[in-house]
Amino acid sequence: MKDEKNEFVTTVSIITRRLKKGKSYDDFRKAWYHTTGFGVKDKDKGGSNTMFTLINMFDPNEIVVLGFVKTTLEHFKDALKIEVAFRGEKPMDDVVEPEIGRKFYALISEDDFSAAGKVSYKPPSIAGKETNLDEFYENLQAIKILFADAAKKRDEINEARKRST
Repeated sequence: MKDEKNEFVTTVSIITRRLKKGKSYDDFRKAWYHTTGFGVKDKDKGGSNTMFTLINMFDPNEIVVLGFVKTTLEHFKDALKIEVAFRGEKPMDDVVEPEIGRKFYALISEDDFSAAGKVSYKPPSIAGKETNLDEFYENLQAIKILFADAAKKRDEINEARKRST
């Protein structure tokens, strides 16, 4: 895929896992922690890959990881390859239950409602730049394909690992 404009897209991944009986967050973190970075390019221009790990306050065995990635489509594709390879080499089967919730989103707008009083409507925008909705939906289709390809590869790696054990 060629990203002619070399513009950033921002995605949010919400991954939900449940600890196996007798396992702790520390066990999870040791199994989950990425010891291979994603090689985010253009960090000086705002590129990033940040993950927040959350524990459900009413069910501490449920762990949610929110991944915020801001990069170009081409670099996003490279990061997904790293994730699939890393997770294939470092599965978490001993720590988490097999069912994993996966939801993936693309950022279309950020809005600040912290002011007091009336707030005027404004079109969708990110970092002060109005979102071009046609480009957004075009990128959304490209991102969906990247995630689908990565999921297929991840599933192939997991199946091969299960057959070999």
